[in-house]
Order: sequence, then C-alpha cells, then structure tokens
Amino acid sequence: MAKLFPTCGGVSALVCCFSASVAFAQGSAPSPAGITPNDEEGGVHEIVVTAQKRAESVQRVPISISAFDGASLQERAIASVSQLTAVSPNVTLDSGVAFTASSAVLAASIRGIGASDFAFNIDPAVGIYVDGVYLARSVGANQDLLDVQRIEILKGPQGTLFGRNTVGGAVSIVTRDPAKTFQVRGDLTFGRFDLVQGRVAVDMPVTSDISTLFTADVKTRNGYGRRLAYPSALVPNSRPYTAYPAAAYESPSREGDESTRTLRGKIKYDGEALRITAGGDYQYSDGAAPTKLLLTTENVAGSFAGLYNACIGLPQAALAGAGLANVCSSYGTQFPSQVHDQRFAVNRLAGFGSVNVDGNPGNNLLPYDSRFVTGSKDTSYATGNNFSKLRNWGLTANGEYDLADTLLLKSITAYRRSRWNSGLDGDGSPINMSNYSFNQRQSQFSQEFQLVGNALNHKLNYVLGAYYFEEKGFLRDYVESGEGIYVIDGPNWFKTRNYAVFGQADYRLSDLIGITVGGRYTDEKKRFEGGQQELNGLFYKLAGSPCSDAAGNIFPNAVLPNGQTCRVANNHPDPNNPLRLYPGGINHLSFNNFSPKAGLQLYPSDQVMAYASWSKGYKTGGWTTRYSTPQTTVSSFDPEKATTYEIGVKSTLFDRKLLVNGALFLTNYKGIQLNYQVGGSPTIANVGDGRIKGGELEIVARPMRPLTINMALGYTDAYYTDLDAAVAVVSGPNALQAGAFVGAPLPKTPKWKVNISPKLDVPLGEHGAITLLADYTYIGSMDNNVERTYVLHRPSVSLVNASITWKDPSDHYTISAGGTNLTNKRYLISGSAIPAFGAIIGTYNRPVEWYVRAGFKF
Repeated sequence: MAKLFPTCGGVSALVCCFSASVAFAQGSAPSPAGITPNDEEGGVHEIVVTAQKRAESVQRVPISISAFDGASLQERAIASVSQLTAVSPNVTLDSGVAFTASSAVLAASIRGIGASDFAFNIDPAVGIYVDGVYLARSVGANQDLLDVQRIEILKGPQGTLFGRNTVGGAVSIVTRDPAKTFQVRGDLTFGRFDLVQGRVAVDMPVTSDISTLFTADVKTRNGYGRRLAYPSALVPNSRPYTAYPAAAYESPSREGDESTRTLRGKIKYDGEALRITAGGDYQYSDGAAPTKLLLTTENVAGSFAGLYNACIGLPQAALAGAGLANVCSSYGTQFPSQVHDQRFAVNRLAGFGSVNVDGNPGNNLLPYDSRFVTGSKDTSYATGNNFSKLRNWGLTANGEYDLADTLLLKSITAYRRSRWNSGLDGDGSPINMSNYSFNQRQSQFSQEFQLVGNALNHKLNYVLGAYYFEEKGFLRDYVESGEGIYVIDGPNWFKTRNYAVFGQADYRLSDLIGITVGGRYTDEKKRFEGGQQELNGLFYKLAGSPCSDAAGNIFPNAVLPNGQTCRVANNHPDPNNPLRLYPGGINHLSFNNFSPKAGLQLYPSDQVMAYASWSKGYKTGGWTTRYSTPQTTVSSFDPEKATTYEIGVKSTLFDRKLLVNGALFLTNYKGIQLNYQVGGSPTIANVGDGRIKGGELEIVARPMRPLTINMALGYTDAYYTDLDAAVAVVSGPNALQAGAFVGAPLPKTPKWKVNISPKLDVPLGEHGAITLLADYTYIGSMDNNVERTYVLHRPSVSLVNASITWKDPSDHYTISAGGTNLTNKRYLISGSAIPAFGAIIGTYNRPVEWYVRAGFKF
C-alpha cells in the first residue's frame, strides 16, 4: 500500500523529515529557515516538517519556524541546545540559571517569554522535546546534540497541538533513525582546554524490515576557571565548607572541567502498514561552569554578611546591646534529629562572637567584603563546592499504523528518569558566606495518540489527539550563609498528572484561501509537600531570652509575656519540628485550560503563502517553595497565559535561488510568574502583565552553486504593562539594581538579534572539496534577572565563529578546523543577586576556543 504520510521512523510530535542522511562529518548548508541546498538544481528546496502533526512542506506551514539539520550544527560547532541561541532570531537559550553553575540546566526564552529557574515549583515556558517526548524539567534540557537529524524551533504559543508550558514556543530535537544499509561513521575532535571528543554511530540492518542504530559520544575538557589561594594567614581559622550540610562535597582547583558520556540505541521495524521505532538513551555529565563574585553586599541592611562581620568585629557588650549575643555565640541547636537525613545532621559549632576584638590575634577571622572580588573573569578565591553530576536515561516507543489510505494512527510512549547533584560556592571566597547545593530525582511517563487524516480530495486535513503525562520528583535544597548563621535544609516532594485532548483542522476553501481552527483542553492536578527548615534556629536566637540562651540553645515552648510560645510568636508552623519554616501537609492544585487557535492563509501563487493567526497558550501554576522565614500558610500562584496575533509570509523566488520568510507578532502576556527576591527568598507570584511585539525575517540565498548565504533578523519589544507593588521598584541613586516597573523590559529579551552566515563550497576535482563557513551574530543588550541588577546586565555583543572543512573525493573522510567566539567577547549568561546573602555572582560565557576534527564514513 502506498503511504500517504512520509515517515521518519517513530514520528516525533515535532519532527522534520528530509531525504538526506546526515553524517557526523558530512557537510551541508546551514538552514536557519528549514532549508537545505539542492545541488542538482543549484538552488534551495523545500523540506518536509510535521509542525502540525502531519507531513507537509515547511513553506506551507503557517507558523514561524527556525530549523537546523545535523550537518549544519556540526559545521557551526553547535554541540548543545544552548548554543542555538546565537543563530535563532528572538530566541535566548542559556546554559545555566541562578543558584547553580550547572551547564546541564537550560534557561529558555522565546519572544520574551521564558523561565530562569530549575526548581520544581517553576515549570518551563518553552517546551523541549526529544523524538516527540516532552522533557518536563529544565535540568537536563540543555541536551547534547548527538547524531541529530534535525532541530525545529516553533515561536509563539503552541498550546493547541503541544499543550501546557509551551506558552513561549517549542524546541524539538529529532535524532537520526537507523539506515537500511550497514554503515559506520564517526569523528575525533581535539581542541583548546585539552578537549578530546570521540563519536561513533553504527547502522546495522537485521532483516529487510528491521534495522538498528547504536551511537556513542565521549567527551572530556578542562576548565577555563582557576581558583586562587587567598593570600592571608587568617584563612585557616575559617571553617571548612564540609562543616555544613550539602548534597555532596567537591572543591576543584579548576572550574569548568567537563566529562560527558552519551549512549543511544534504536531499533526500527518498517512494515508495509506498520512502522515501530523503539529506542533508549543514557547520558552522564560531570562538570560545572566557573562562577565569579561580582559584588559584595555586606553593607545592605539585614544581610548575613553584615551580621557575620558584626559578630567577629564588635565587642561582647556591643553585641548584647544590639541583641546579637545569642546569634553570635553558637551555631546549631539541640535539635539535630529534625534533619531528615542524618548524614547531614549539623553538629553544634562554636560561635564567632567578638573573636577579632577579644585580645587574642590567634583566632582572628577575615571579614567578608570586596577584597575577594578578583580582577579577572576567570579567577576566584572560592574554596567551597563547584560540581554538577547528572544522570538521565529514557525509553521510547513510537509507532505508526495506516488505518486507511487517508488515515494514520500514531503512538508515542516514553518513560524517563534523572538524578542530579549540584553544588555552588556562591561567595567567591574562603569564607562560607553563601553556599548552595541540590539533590534532585525525577521520573516521568507520557503517552500520546494522534489520528491524522485528510478528506474531500485533500481539501480537509485534520489531526485529533489524546495525551497523558505523569511526573514525580524529589528536590532537596541546601543553603548556608554567614558561616552558619543561616542554614537551610529543604526537602520537597511533588507529583503532577495531566490529561489532554486536542484537535486541529485545516480546510482549503479554494486555490486562494485556506482556514485553520483548533483547540486543546487540559486537565491537570498537582501535589506538593515542602519540608524546608532552618537548622541554626536563627529566629529564636534573634528573639533572645527566653527563646534562646548564650550557649546557642533554643526554647520553642518558652512562654512570652503575651502568652504565646516562642515557636508561635516566631511563626514556626510545626509543633513537632521547631525548626521547620514550611507549613506541613500535602498541598493540592487543579487547573483546567482551553487553548484555541484560528488562522487564515492566502496562496497567491505556488511560490508564496501569506498567513494570519490567533493562538493562545498557558504555563501551569504552582507554589512558592523557598521561604527564608517561617510561614504558617502556603502561597500558590496561578497559570500565566499568552495570546498572540501573528501575520507572516513564506516565499521561494527566482527559480528557488532565494527564500524569504517573515513574520510580525503581538502578544498579550497575562499573569506573569515573576521570580523575584523577598529578603533571602526567591519568590514566585503572578505579579505582572506584559506586551510583546516584534518580528522575524529569515533569508536563504544561493545566487550561484558554490555560495549559500543565510541571514536572520529578530526584533522584540517586550515590556511590563502592569506590576504589583511587591516587585515594582524604581531604583534610587545608590541602588544595586534598576528595578522592575511599568514600561521596563522583560528579562532575557534583547531587542535586536542579527545573524549572517555565508558558506562557500569549493570543488577541487580529484582532490575533493573545501567548505568555508563564517558565522556572525549580533545580540542586543538584556537583563539577566527581574530586578535588573546592574552588575548582571548583559551588554550587546558581536560573536564570530568560522571553520574550514576538506572532504575527500570518495566522501569517506573529512578534516575540519575552526574556532568559536574568535573575538573573545565575554558576557554574563546567568547570575544570582541575593543581597541578603552577601554576594552577587555570575557565570560568563566560554572564551575563544579552537578545534580540529577528523571524520570518517563507510
């Protein structure tokens, strides 16, 4: 039976299918608009995508899409999802978020809508898919691009066909399917910072209907950040960072070391009416990016750095007069049993009260201040944790069955698990002023069915679907500040179940006019339990007698003159755990949503399509989980929603030698879930609305057979139209941050982005061919956080990459050499600003790097 729908072996929910088989070392033109060169015609040709759940020409899909094939990624030295940020208009994909230097975490934003935290209470606003499977967590979403067939980036709300948490858009990674002939391909790469990477893929047919693929990738690379010993004899008197609870302990002399191991296997059955692809993957990554101390905040009122400095620098009488005698006298309490995991029970530690003014210079300690800010982007005086270890694996079974010539049934079944440990020295000093570490375990199961068909002689195309998703997880936060003045142990448990049904119909009224209508209904239930506790009993000690004594003991049941116990007066919620901050019990939330879409298309010729669309999407709600003070009630937040109006045009001109795609959009962004600081607590709430407007232009030109030029232009004007007083702050003359206010720009959103990538293929006859590629990107300035902290501001930057590749005449071998960030432009890709914890820190992008690669294919 002839198949109506082209197959990509186990169809992804957002996959492109194209005819060329992509080798590791085989080059083709970059394709930021979903286009690859057609060498036979000397122009560009259209390729097939399934952005609307069915196979169709990318030039007939009324959605703004950027797409990249595997060879383009290889040529441009793009090895992870985050590196796509330089070549995708109106897209920001950063490797790293606040509180962790892990490069495995993805902060994704499209057209001004995104999320920049990894906690379970914060869902992503851009959906990441691998072979049709949704990745629920931002941890691990910065995928290594191993043997990738294609990546598509869909911009704007994709709520109808992709569901919740695609309010900003969707990114789909499609890995290569097994070939029907035996072949082996691979490459070996060496580069700066002792980079060594080896990759291999083996395609092996079993029968005429069954074929297999095994792919492996091993990479190691030294770090570019160095830890320096602070030149002071006082340092040994500070406590080691291992004195405090953490997910693990690892303090390297270099920051940024990287070691990854990735394995993937697939087996594909391709019958006449039935196609099934089963696969599994495993990834281990070890390494964290360097973290830089940018500014100390010991003079900010209420900061733990100021409190620590007062403890060591004031006489006992002054401490007593300030009500700090009990705070500075001892650390820990007589209640270590309240720590859930006894491996991390905190021992009672001696206090630091007046040590620098007690007449004994032998016990003096360094104060925390700007002396620890080094003059280099890549050096630090840190001595605490710096690590990230991630293990994740998954199993997938994708199937297709032709029910009839005009009707196809698809199934996508997947199970995934991950485990992640991360640690960060957040103060850049030998003092334990701000330390963070995390232990996360997560699993998810999903099942999707799609019924794809057409009728009325192909005038009507439709898709109907049903989706189920379940996620479970555990995240434990460890936070320490002020050399033990404030110690958080925060276990959290959660579970989510999601059901959805969806459909979309496209009807061609005439040769000129087409219409689209669709919608998705979602029912979701969430469950969360927080166990956050402060192990030093700080709030009892600040209250003084009778709630605490000079030996550091606390007395939760002591009765105050007003008749309240110390526990109740200090707002601690749990009578069985006097140190607990988070209210006990399991919290429940339920959400229902309908996300519609409508569109109109005009086809004035076979080469041009114009479209207009209206679509909605939403991101699910949740709870604030990281309280820094005791709470008796749990604060939840509602979903955020976006409505987008878009007009666009797609055209292929001049005998397929020029392709021009453009779009203009306007988005009303409601109930924005802003992550802002309240004291030491990262707090999530629906505290604002916004408006986003802009456009994209993507061009592929091939004026002559050897030359291909790709160009992309993005403009986004994203700003607040309403803000709650809790976050709407206008800075004063001495403020650390510009503040958020009505009219201020949304974070992670540059106004302008430009990319130009010329490629020249030079044939050498019997000596093979040479490919020259240059890549220039301009990215406008942006803010890295909601508060718009001055030292975290990211200025505009111009980036240049280049490569040269030689291919032998038999097409069996390639040799490449290239460089990334050739002008060595450095900018902050993420950062944390918690003035209460004494430090503002950031992570810079990688410096200039070179590489050489030898590839083979047989």
